[in-house]
Amino acid sequence: MNAIPSAIRGPLFMVIATGSYVVNDTLMKLATAGLPPYEVLMLRGLWAAAFGFPMLFALGYGRRLPLMFEGRVLTRNLLETAAILAYVVALANMPIADSSALGQLTPLLVLLGVSILFRERIGGLRMALIGLGFAGAIMVAQPDMEGISIFALLAIANAVFGAARDVAGRRVGAEVPGMIVAISAVVVVLIGAVIAHFSLETTVMPEASHLALLAGAGFFLIFGHFFIFMAYRTGPTGVVAPFYYTFSVWAVISGLVVFGEFPNAWAVIGIVLVIASGLVIVMLDERRRRLTVVA
Repeated sequence: MNAIPSAIRGPLFMVIATGSYVVNDTLMKLATAGLPPYEVLMLRGLWAAAFGFPMLFALGYGRRLPLMFEGRVLTRNLLETAAILAYVVALANMPIADSSALGQLTPLLVLLGVSILFRERIGGLRMALIGLGFAGAIMVAQPDMEGISIFALLAIANAVFGAARDVAGRRVGAEVPGMIVAISAVVVVLIGAVIAHFSLETTVMPEASHLALLAGAGFFLIFGHFFIFMAYRTGPTGVVAPFYYTFSVWAVISGLVVFGEFPNAWAVIGIVLVIASGLVIVMLDERRRRLTVVA
């Protein structure tokens, strides 16, 4: 990694992380063609734990495992569980680009949440950008006379719970390594998936192809966790964060190449609006941070 110029290391790692997450989503979506969604999530979680714990020990965090069960970490990851339980059903029933685009509302909702909970002033321009992002989300969800589909609502619920997760994550102490938080999320989501599967679904015996798909999904999930952790460790947040929106680009590519899906014109415009509003807000926040430091 030292061979990569430091100026591009953080953004590059973020692009790799978002690509890894989309590969994970793609493999899970393929598996839901033959398995119930929560069973898919459960099996993916078993593989992710099998890959994640050795990586955690290899990074030297074995002695810090008890931090996985620290109260603020658990709160953050219970919200992550609610988000992914909603998302996996949406993913199984929506084009991957659409479900991913609705998930990109999370940073906008975080801004609203921080404003309400911590009384941080948003300002008129940021409110307008948040409104623009929500308008883009409506274009992606495309409600008809009967209303927004339940699956689009679940994708939006994923964004809402994801925002609550990220706000709660701000309370996690700096002494807790990112990989500890990530592996804790894997374990808590796995427990949630087990409960949801045995409560709501009938078990389907997975075939070898399903297990291979979910082994790949588990690997790329941990790979994504690792590289998003490394992205923020090696690059300034203001430089790295905008590249989070490459998630939607990867999702459109996956939908086209793997599933033969391409968003219609309204959905494409909506995706662009969500990404653009999020990017401008990130850049405004970075500019404000720099001015504060100078002052």
